[in-house]
Amino acid sequence: MDDLDRAIIAHLQENGRLTNLELAARVGLTAAPCLRRVRRLEADGVIAGYAAVVNPEAMGRGFEVIIHADLVAKDLATVEAFEDRLADMDEIVEMRRMFGLPDYLIRVQVANLAAFEHWLMTNLLGNPAIARVDSRITMKLVKSDR
Repeated sequence: MDDLDRAIIAHLQENGRLTNLELAARVGLTAAPCLRRVRRLEADGVIAGYAAVVNPEAMGRGFEVIIHADLVAKDLATVEAFEDRLADMDEIVEMRRMFGLPDYLIRVQVANLAAFEHWLMTNLLGNPAIARVDSRITMKLVKSDR
């Protein structure tokens, strides 16, 4: 990967809808070599895909909470059942199994505080695998890679 590849990636991260001609002009290439580089970056897995960046507020999910969750047991069956159950929940937009504590970092987006309380009480706290939950309400999103 060289500086041109990094420039291509930066421009596509900023605007994934650029045409090949627009992208080529921005990085100082002609269309054919630019397209070859983009296809190579895709084939190599550097560019994993393209997606629309959605405004959570416009989707009725402007209330974001970061949850630290610890499990009562760390055996394979408990971990897999917990992850499978939570991975299917639309309110969870990101979930990470962590080294150390907490066991999980879970990012939840819902409409408002009442919706979060309802989701928490009915979907998370009733789970027998949960030992402890600590919620952090997002005051302001300062930086995001999207």
